[in-house]
Amino acid sequence: MSARIDNVVTSGVFELDGGSWEVDNNVWLIGDDNDVVIVDAAHDADKITEAVAGRNVVAVVCTHGHNDHVTHAPQLGEKFDAPVLLHPADRPLWEMTHPGAAFTELEDGARLQVAGTDIELLHTPGHSPGSMCLYLPEAKALFSGDTLFSGGPGATGRSFSDFPTIIGSIRDRLFSLPADTRVHTGHGDGTTIGTEAPHLEEWIARGY
Repeated sequence: MSARIDNVVTSGVFELDGGSWEVDNNVWLIGDDNDVVIVDAAHDADKITEAVAGRNVVAVVCTHGHNDHVTHAPQLGEKFDAPVLLHPADRPLWEMTHPGAAFTELEDGARLQVAGTDIELLHTPGHSPGSMCLYLPEAKALFSGDTLFSGGPGATGRSFSDFPTIIGSIRDRLFSLPADTRVHTGHGDGTTIGTEAPHLEEWIARGY
């Protein structure tokens, strides 16, 4: 039996390069009635804690280091006695929000297991240097953070981001996954790999 996927939408402010934007974030919980992995501890610790509902938290995974995705990661890691996982390339972004706070370094190809389901961590830089996606082959599910959305790649017009790099990550890592893989995004509605893959050249032509 594959893990259950729960979605909590939280609201707050994304800040970078001196700007601020009101955003809604998708927080994802992967697990069963006993154990759970939190993906992106965004904005509202109480709402996330309510969704955990007393389960054992295996890990708090940060898809990347932008403040709106790591808002309460250290707090929830401490509360649930769980490791906070982040790719080390995003340490400069992490330090903007949580200076001096520790995290466990993620590597490309790292694996977690929860509720009998394997989670593979894929390094997909571009939106940020350390952006990671979580892939569950058994569940045919991808948690893309801000790397891939319905309609295109994540934004690359700010510090620590690069458009050619995100295109390479999407083309080489994500579009090699099965077409029926469901994509659970960091913001907004989900999609599938098969829905997005035919539009890659359009994105390259438009430049975002």
